[in-house]
Amino acid sequence: MSRLADDAPAREVVSGALDGRFVPARDGLIFESVTEPRWWRVVSPVDVDAGLQPHLVVRAPYQNRITLWPGDRPPLTRSLFGDDADLAFSARALAFPLPDGVRAGQPLYLRVQSVGGTPMPLSIEPLRSVHRQDLEHVTWRAMVLGAMGVLTVLALGFCIGLGERSYGFLALTLLSQALFLALAGGELRSVDVFGHVLGSDPRMARVAGMLSVIASNTFLAFYLELARNGPRILWLMRACNLVLGGLILASLATTHTWVPRLGNGVLLVATAAVLLAAINGTLRRQRPAFFLLLSWLPMMLLTAARVGELLGWWVGPVWLIHAFPMGFALAGLVLTVGLADRMQQLRRDRDHASQLAAQDTLTGVLSRTAIIEQLQREVEVAHAQGTPLSVVFFDIDHFKRINDEHGHPVGDQSLRLVATRTRGKLRKHDFLGRYGGDEMLVILPDTSFDNALVVAEHLRAAVNNRPLTIDGRVIDTSLSLGVAQLAAGESFERLLERVDVALYSSKSAGRDRVTGDLSPTSGDA
Repeated sequence: MSRLADDAPAREVVSGALDGRFVPARDGLIFESVTEPRWWRVVSPVDVDAGLQPHLVVRAPYQNRITLWPGDRPPLTRSLFGDDADLAFSARALAFPLPDGVRAGQPLYLRVQSVGGTPMPLSIEPLRSVHRQDLEHVTWRAMVLGAMGVLTVLALGFCIGLGERSYGFLALTLLSQALFLALAGGELRSVDVFGHVLGSDPRMARVAGMLSVIASNTFLAFYLELARNGPRILWLMRACNLVLGGLILASLATTHTWVPRLGNGVLLVATAAVLLAAINGTLRRQRPAFFLLLSWLPMMLLTAARVGELLGWWVGPVWLIHAFPMGFALAGLVLTVGLADRMQQLRRDRDHASQLAAQDTLTGVLSRTAIIEQLQREVEVAHAQGTPLSVVFFDIDHFKRINDEHGHPVGDQSLRLVATRTRGKLRKHDFLGRYGGDEMLVILPDTSFDNALVVAEHLRAAVNNRPLTIDGRVIDTSLSLGVAQLAAGESFERLLERVDVALYSSKSAGRDRVTGDLSPTSGDA
C-alpha cells in the first residue's frame, strides 16, 4: 500500500503516471488525518481468482467515502450513508466487488474522502467470508444495542417508579451512548433522515458522542457522590463537561478535525478522573465505587484503546470494534446492579431507622408512637372483621420508690427485666409497648375480655412470682393492671380511656391486682 501526498486528477492517477509519487504506507491500513481527498494505491502480491468472488473490504469506514478504480472497469463509490450506500452488506465495512479477480502486481487505486482520524483496515476477501463476517457483526451489534435499549428502559422505569433521579441519569447515559454507537456504526442508515440527510454528516455522531460523555460524567459524579467524596475530581469533571459543551457548539459550525481530536483528549482526561475517583472510593470501602470500578475499568481500558486508535497512535485488533460497544452494555448492566444494591442499602438504612424509631431504646419493646399506631390499626381491623380486641394497661407498683432508694440505673434495669418477663408471656402476634415512664400497653388481637383477664393474670404472676435481682440487690416488684375490650364502633382513644380507668382502679384498690373495665360496652367482666 502507498499514498499520494496530495490530490490529483483521476486520469493521471489511474493511468499510472503518478506512481512514482506514491509514498509507501503501512500495509493493510488506510489512515487519513486530513479531510481533503487523498489517493491510495493497493497492490496484491498474489493472484486472486475471480471464481472466489473477491471483494476489496474497507472496515470501520464510518462517514468516510471511498471510490475504487478496479482496473479497466468504471469507478465505484461506496459509503455507509446516502445514495452510495450498499445495503446488501452490513455497516461494518465498505465492500467493493472485484469481478475480474486480481493479478499479482496489479494496482488498485482508491480515492479516499475522510472525515479525519479514522483508521480503516483493508483486505481482499472472498464473498463467502465477507457475508460470514457481516452476519457475525450484525449479531454482535444487535445484541449490544438491544441490551443497551433494554437497560435504558429499565433505568427509566426505575426512575419513574421509584422517583430516583440517579436512574434517570443512567438512562440518559445509556441512551446517548446507544445513539452514538448507532450513528457512528451506521445501524440507523436505513432510516431516511439518518441515511440520506444526517448520516453522512460527521457532526451528528460527534454531537451524540460528546453528549454521551457529558451524560456519563454527570451520572458518575452523582453515583459516586463526588460533591462529598471528591470535590476536586468533581470540579475536573465539570470542567470537562464545559469544554465538551463548547465543542458541541463548535461541531455545529465546523467539521474540522480539531473538534473530535480535542473531544477525544477531554474524554481521556474524564476517564482518568473517573478511574481515580473509583479507586479512591474502593480503598475507602465505598460500595458504589467498587461497582463502578468493576464495571468501568474494562470500559476505561477499551475507551483509551479506541481513542488511541482514532488519534492514530496504534491499530487495534478486529475484535476491538465489537469489544468497545460490548463494554458499554456490560458497564450499563453492572452499574444497574450497583444502583439496585445502593437502593437496597438505602432501604435497609431506612428500615433500620424506622425500626429504631418504633423501638423503645431502654426496654426494646415498641415505643409510645409505635404502640399507639399499632392500636389504631388493630382497632380498624377488629371493626372491619368483627373480631374481638382487648388491651391490657399496667405499670410497676411503687416504681418511684425503686428509683429513689436504688437510683435510676437500677430503675432502668427493673423496667428492662419487667419488659422481658411480660413479653415472654405473650403470643407472637400480640404487641407490647412502653406507653410512658413505667407504663406498658399490651394489645391482644382476636382476644375476648375473659381471655384478656387470664393473660393479665399471667403477666402479673410473671413479675411478682420472684423478686428482681439487680447488681446484688433483691427487689420485690409487682404490677397493677387494667383490662378492657373494644366495644362496637368504639374509637381507640375511648378504649385507652377505659383501660386507663381500670388501671387506676387496681392501684386504688391496693395494687398488685388485675381490674377489668366493667362498663356496659366492655363485654362480660
